[in-house]
Amino acid sequence: MTVREELEIHELATLSPFACPSAQAVRLVREEKCPYRTEFQRDRDRILHSSSFRRLKRKTQVFLSPVGDHYRTRLTHTLEVAQIARTIARAMHMNEDLTEAIALGHDLGHSPFGHAGEAALDQVCPHGYRHYMESVRVVHYIEKNGKGLNLTQQVKNGIACHTNRIANTREGNIVRVADRIAYINHDIDDAIRGGILSKQDLPRGCVAVLGDSKSSRITTMISSVIANGPDIIRMTKDIQEAHDVLHRFLSDHVYSNSAAKTEEPKAQALVIRLYTHFIKHIDDLPKEYRMIAERFDIDRAVCDYIAGMSDDFAIRTYERLFVPRCWDVR
Repeated sequence: MTVREELEIHELATLSPFACPSAQAVRLVREEKCPYRTEFQRDRDRILHSSSFRRLKRKTQVFLSPVGDHYRTRLTHTLEVAQIARTIARAMHMNEDLTEAIALGHDLGHSPFGHAGEAALDQVCPHGYRHYMESVRVVHYIEKNGKGLNLTQQVKNGIACHTNRIANTREGNIVRVADRIAYINHDIDDAIRGGILSKQDLPRGCVAVLGDSKSSRITTMISSVIANGPDIIRMTKDIQEAHDVLHRFLSDHVYSNSAAKTEEPKAQALVIRLYTHFIKHIDDLPKEYRMIAERFDIDRAVCDYIAGMSDDFAIRTYERLFVPRCWDVR
C-alpha cells in the first residue's frame, strides 16, 4: 500500500460526512497518481510552484504600491485566507488539503492595481473581466506555457466560486467565507497603519460584537462559522450582521473615498492604454499569448496578458511603450 493510499483511507475514517475526500478527486486529463501525495496535495503544490503565484507578491491588495514593508499584497492576503480557511476546515473535519489548494489559487488571476485594474479590464474587454474566472483561466489555459496545471475539478470549482457563488464542496465555501474574514480585517489594519482610519472610527456596535482588535475579530468570525455547523458554511446571524455593517463602513471610508484611492484613475488609464496598444500590436505580445489569440481571440489574449502583470511590470511596460527616453549618444 502506498503512502497516498494510506492517507486516503485515513481521510475516509476521520473526515466529516460533509467533507470531500481526496479519493473523489477528478481531473479533466487523467494522470498517474503520486505514491506519496493525495490529488489535492498535488494541486496545492502545483499552485505554490506556479509563476502566477509568485507574481502575487507584487500585486496590489487595496493600497496602490504603499511605502512600507507591512502593508498587504495579494500574496500576503492569499496566505492569510489560507490560514483562516485551514483553521475552519480542521475544526469542522473537512478536507484541509482541498481547502488550502483552493485558498492558495483563489486570486491567481487578479489584475495589477487591485480592483481598479479589474474595473478597467472589465470596461475595455468585450468578454468582460472577473478575477475569479480569470483565476480559473490561469490554471486551466495559461500556466506552463498554455498547457495549464490540470487541477482537479473540485479545486477549480472552489476558485471560480470564491467571491459570490455557492461551491460544490464545503471546502470551497469555507474559502469563500475565509476570504471575507481575511480582507475585512486586514484592510482595517492597513487603513489604520496608513492613517486613513483610527480604531475609534470603527462603528462601536460592530466593535462590541466582534472585538476591538484584529485578532479578536478574526477569532469571533471563525468561531461563528464553526458554531454554525457544516450544513451551510456561514457565520451566525448576529456576527454576519455586524460583519456587513463593518463592510459597508469600509466601502464608504476606505474602498471608495479615502486618500489612498487618489491614484486609482491613473492606474485605470494605464491599464486601458496598454490594452489598446496590444490590441493594435499583437506582435508585441509574448509568444504564449499570441498562441492564446489563435486559440481564442485577440481580446482574450490581451486581457490574459495584462491581468497577469504585476503592478511594477505594468508600469515598466507602460514606460517602455509610451514614455520618451533621452537619446544616449555614447
